[in-house]
Amino acid sequence: MSKSILSLSDISKSYGGKRAVSNLNLEVPPNSITGFLGPNGAGKSTSIRIGLGILQPDAGEVLLFGERPNYKSLDRVGFLPEERGLYRKMKVLQVIMHFARLKGMKAATAKKHALFLLEKFGLSDACNKKVREMSKGMAQKIQIIAAIVHQPEFVILDEPFSGLDPVNQQNLEDMIRELAQQGTTVLFSTHVMEHAERLCDRIILLSRGRKIFDGDVKQALTTIPNKVILGTDAGINPAKILGKLISSIQPLESDRASVSRWSVDLSKNTDVQDVLRTCVEQGLALRSFEPTRRHLHEVFVNLVGADVMSEGASQ
Repeated sequence: MSKSILSLSDISKSYGGKRAVSNLNLEVPPNSITGFLGPNGAGKSTSIRIGLGILQPDAGEVLLFGERPNYKSLDRVGFLPEERGLYRKMKVLQVIMHFARLKGMKAATAKKHALFLLEKFGLSDACNKKVREMSKGMAQKIQIIAAIVHQPEFVILDEPFSGLDPVNQQNLEDMIRELAQQGTTVLFSTHVMEHAERLCDRIILLSRGRKIFDGDVKQALTTIPNKVILGTDAGINPAKILGKLISSIQPLESDRASVSRWSVDLSKNTDVQDVLRTCVEQGLALRSFEPTRRHLHEVFVNLVGADVMSEGASQ
């Protein structure tokens, strides 16, 4: 039996001759928060639907809780699809209870959990209002509640932050952390790298239906070079002194005529301390030395951009 909550093995799927997912291998371990990242059309939503048995792959094997997706295993899953869908004529409390009951929860328990989550999301006053009366952001929160009201072991959230204001985005981040602390496994897709960087134990990055990265955030950040901003006396270019320690150097505007500023990308496996040490040993007087923090957004742009370029080169 698979130790993973969700396992996709050599999954492929095409639509009308166009490949949406290609030989995808994916494991979601228990008690983890996994970010499922990629540009539009990368195959994230298709992969999620295959993992839930909503779509059948053209090739490959899917295991959910160690077996093929079925009604019993799906009762253990909470799913927020990218395409939102609520019964607009139903009252808010009724619709949340309805989704809980579909997952096998008794009416009294469903009502208790629904009321608790509505209060937690600041929607207590909306219980008896119809869904169609809710704003887009409020409807988004209602659908999130409907996805988790039955206390699933595995929660899949497809673009959950879409339509939420910054306050409610933070509330959702807190909720995801709380779910993880309670032992729930979470898989979510997002276009906002800051959410993934703050939340994820692990990220999986897709491009053109293929997996191009699978690892933790720290490992992802090592795929882009360290960077440092140097300040030198005007007219002095540190490139010759730094030599093989750097991969590129670009001049920056300076607010002082006596100072030149440089954006320096370091070579692979070069640490910023190596640059500082070399500058001191070679007698290069520095006016400033500012290591810059790498971000997951840069990793996304770098890896996806390189993948798209490789596609163009192969055509």
